[in-house]
Amino acid sequence: METKSITIEQNRLHEKDTGSADVQVALLTNRINNLTEHLKSNRKDISSRRGLLAMVSKRRRLLDYLSSTNNERYVALTKRLKLRR
Repeated sequence: METKSITIEQNRLHEKDTGSADVQVALLTNRINNLTEHLKSNRKDISSRRGLLAMVSKRRRLLDYLSSTNNERYVALTKRLKLRR
């Protein structure tokens, strides 16, 4: 829970922002990274792999939306989270 609040603080657009595309992408990125580490040691966990693929596609849709609406925020976010464009 602590890492989630830190992530929200680092990526929010204003004081009460908890649901903007930037915050959602950052939270998904943290969950994706944690689940990727889990799957490295638990290769046969197929249900978690399916969830990972769902999270990756949701993050991709959010990034596509952000790219089409505000390209400057998209570029800044991908640099900050170290994502490929």
